[in-house]
Amino acid sequence: MANTQRQYSDLDLRFQAHPVKQDLVLSVGDLAVMRSLRNLILTNHYERPFQPNVGSNVQKMLFEPVGPLTANYLQKEISDTIQNYEPRVQLDSVIVQMNPDQNSYTATITFYIQNQPNPVTINFLLERLR
Repeated sequence: MANTQRQYSDLDLRFQAHPVKQDLVLSVGDLAVMRSLRNLILTNHYERPFQPNVGSNVQKMLFEPVGPLTANYLQKEISDTIQNYEPRVQLDSVIVQMNPDQNSYTATITFYIQNQPNPVTINFLLERLR
């Protein structure tokens, strides 16, 4: 019985051409899953055509006053979104820290990709865009 390792791939949203094939470059492995999580968290509800429930309320909550209640809500929203819409990962922890001087939050997400023993950690800044 052969042990097969899954290789996840996704389109790279930078839409760069491969230098030899002249085709779109793919994101593969951990990078594909990390970008998928980031896009999922930063997508608003009703933003995807024909899939109105996919996404989160994270962007909406960034216009609320910076405080511990908003940080807790962001942490719960990120956790729920990942558990509901990303079956390739097993969530370990979500930590949201406030940056009141910059009026932003820093999210640290630790998770395991299916069939991989090492945890993956991503950090990104959540701030208003308008």
